[in-house]
Amino acid sequence: MSTAGASGISGDSYIVNVADQKCFEENGFVLLKQVVTEQELQTVIDPVYHKFIKGEVHVPGKDLCDMSGAHGRSPAEFTVYNVMLPRIYYPAWQGNVLERRCKAIADQLRGGDMHIDFDQIFAKRASSADSAFLWHQDAAYWPPLESDTAAANCWLALSNVTKENGCLRYVPGSHLEPQLRRHRPVGKTREQSHAICTDVDESAERVVDVPAARGDVILHHERTLHCSYPNLSGEWRHAYILNLRKAACIAEERALGFNHSHNTQLNWDVFNKWS
Repeated sequence: MSTAGASGISGDSYIVNVADQKCFEENGFVLLKQVVTEQELQTVIDPVYHKFIKGEVHVPGKDLCDMSGAHGRSPAEFTVYNVMLPRIYYPAWQGNVLERRCKAIADQLRGGDMHIDFDQIFAKRASSADSAFLWHQDAAYWPPLESDTAAANCWLALSNVTKENGCLRYVPGSHLEPQLRRHRPVGKTREQSHAICTDVDESAERVVDVPAARGDVILHHERTLHCSYPNLSGEWRHAYILNLRKAACIAEERALGFNHSHNTQLNWDVFNKWS
């Protein structure tokens, strides 16, 4: 497998070149162009994704929620429309071409043995000033484990994503910090809003905006600080996430009763130790 040329699709796989591998290692994130073709998006991803957006697939309890931090809204009012575990609630979606390519990418960037831990739909309502997703590290949502906790968060752009409609923002190199930063609930309590956040001094720390075209994937490390702008455009901004981790890590999570559902009765959030 040659990594000398540009990163790109190779059948059901995707080859990450040396430059993009180095980008990920140094910065904790990398933008990979056109991981999924337009035809694949239209035939494989969009039809199922929009079933969830339209409410045609039943999602129980808190696995359908508004991640903006607002409390008491109906789905028709959500500004950060979030669905946890859509591939569990629509099993026919499992094993698709996006999953195969994201596994190939994650194996290359995180040392192999990477498997899907969970997935997630993120849609930002048009003209919604409160749809910003605040600064956080993914690992702050998850329990501390004994096994290798390496993760690959694969963020697929289903819209052309810009600063205006809510592109991702990163603090390069923050994945190398020795400890997670202190996090707190976005809402008054975690019962009101599952989202958490931390502090970034944008006047002192380097922050990079990462626009993406439809079909691109942004992959980031579990400890990389990131957030996103609100969607101030006139159209919805759509994204879909696959998160992959080592087999032993996933097995340890499940043994604890942790499966990334917002309906779980266990509260393993790391940030609770910081309060």
